Amino acid sequence: MGIQLSKRMSALASLVTEGSRLADIGTDHGYIPIALVQKGRIPSALAMDVGKGPLSRAREHIHSQGLDTYIETRLSDGLTELHEGEADTVLIAGMGGMLMKRILEGGGHCLSSVGELILQPQSDIHLVRKFLAEHGYQITDEDIVLEDGKYYPMMRAELIHDFEDRSGQCKDHPWKTFQYFYGDVEKQRSPEVLRNFLIHEQEKSSTIMERLHENGREVSDRMKELQEQMNLIRETLEALDGR
Repeated sequence: MGIQLSKRMSALASLVTEGSRLADIGTDHGYIPIALVQKGRIPSALAMDVGKGPLSRAREHIHSQGLDTYIETRLSDGLTELHEGEADTVLIAGMGGMLMKRILEGGGHCLSSVGELILQPQSDIHLVRKFLAEHGYQITDEDIVLEDGKYYPMMRAELIHDFEDRSGQCKDHPWKTFQYFYGDVEKQRSPEVLRNFLIHEQEKSSTIMERLHENGREVSDRMKELQEQMNLIRETLEALDGR
């Protein structure tokens, strides 16, 4: 019987370009490579993880599905054991943005031969988008999924091979501050889910601001940070309205 993916993992799998060789970094149970190979979406995959336990579980799942020939497991701290030319697509999901940025920064030896990145940071997503903008990637797809009461933003980025300047701006689309945090609404597959997420964040920030005001902390670094966040949310909502 084929692997059934969760809503979040299905959305991630749908961002992978058909026919590409996948490297799944932090593969955990190996479900996404298994599902994509079973559906004939990809010819092969590398399931990579820094933990021996998760890698052993992935290996068991791959073997139980009879896919040992198509999916190789490999112990790797991030991208360290991925070699140039081995993968067309790298998928990194379910970890903080700081760690994801560190993994991408350590991938100079192999990423130049990787055409696309599928990324789902759990936090600090603006740092990941900033890395992409500064290293010659263009985000071609954005999505956001609500699963078990939690929102999961994700993106697909393509390497621009003729990207010459490293100014941090895509040549055909200068980035605005709110886009680093909430993405390009024109590329968003699920605009209504994004809208609900933004309203949720707006309400959460508003509640905290009220408490700060009640406690006489209306002039504080935290209040300033929340006001900036509210401005970015408002800009994103306006962009969504004009979409």
